[in-house]
Amino acid sequence: MKTTAFDPAEYLDDEESIAEYLRLTCEDGAPAEIAAALGAVARARGMTEIAAKTGLTRQALYKALSEDGNPELATIAKVAEALGFRLALVPATHGRDAASAA
Repeated sequence: MKTTAFDPAEYLDDEESIAEYLRLTCEDGAPAEIAAALGAVARARGMTEIAAKTGLTRQALYKALSEDGNPELATIAKVAEALGFRLALVPATHGRDAASAA
């Protein structure tokens, strides 16, 4: 049996699935997972288009939004905006965040 690496970008084919994927990743994910999720959405939508909208090179985006990337907050905000999203902070009222705040 031959296996290939899973790429979520192959399954992000409509706005609803993209929004839900990002929502769930941001809700429960670590910063590296969030960056990688943004990278998957950018690949699904077309990295060249996202690069043009952000003013960053495709190579810089691939590097920053990889699992090993460590993008600056400004990069995350630019990519989110280019994808039609915005960053928002909400109260942590459940899960591990609520437990650590107690």
